[in-house]
Amino acid sequence: MKINALLNLLHVADPNLPIGGYSHSNGLETYVQQGKVNSPETTLTFIKNMLKSSILHNDASYVRLVYEALDNKDFDEVKKIDAECSAQKSPKEIREGSYKLGARLFKIFVEKNEHPMLKELEKYIVDNQEIGNYPIVYAVICYISDIALDEALAGFFFSTASGMVTNAVKLVPLGQLQGQYVLFEVQKEIAAWVEKTINLDKKLIGLASVGFDLRSMQHEKLYSRLYMS
Repeated sequence: MKINALLNLLHVADPNLPIGGYSHSNGLETYVQQGKVNSPETTLTFIKNMLKSSILHNDASYVRLVYEALDNKDFDEVKKIDAECSAQKSPKEIREGSYKLGARLFKIFVEKNEHPMLKELEKYIVDNQEIGNYPIVYAVICYISDIALDEALAGFFFSTASGMVTNAVKLVPLGQLQGQYVLFEVQKEIAAWVEKTINLDKKLIGLASVGFDLRSMQHEKLYSRLYMS
């Protein structure tokens, strides 16, 4: 991997980017309050299941589809992928969170990048309210930054896992070292998840994870909440 591409990936996939990712637990807060996630072991199970089931078949696969569309110089297809990504997000909080993260990520990179693809994406987002999901914006930025698909996906899985670990440290709660041990275990699976995402039958893209969706919906009515989703 070239140094510039590596630096671009480290930047766009940085879990500490000021886009608000820290304010979303993706249903983890519900699992914790229900007593289902209460230890390093159950945290690891939650994160691995979320990544290999929900994220792999949805957001990560949409990153792959955007790459394929851009390889064919088909931005209209990118718009269709974005619309499908929105439609697959049943919980309102998750759907709105994806828009917000995408908008903030786009705002960071459009200021310093004159690439025509970003300009086209900007016009699309301005003309369409509640459009521009995080994985679609992430994929476009990675693509124009000469980041290979497998590397973009690895960064996507790791960044998502890192954010979940940070939230789990606060919610479960876990010790900081316990959180890092969970992240080490998750890393062992990322290469396999990347390969599966790249080779996933398109009929399986958008596969629902009902349990995660229900917990995310229940989050809206929790008595007390630290997170937006």
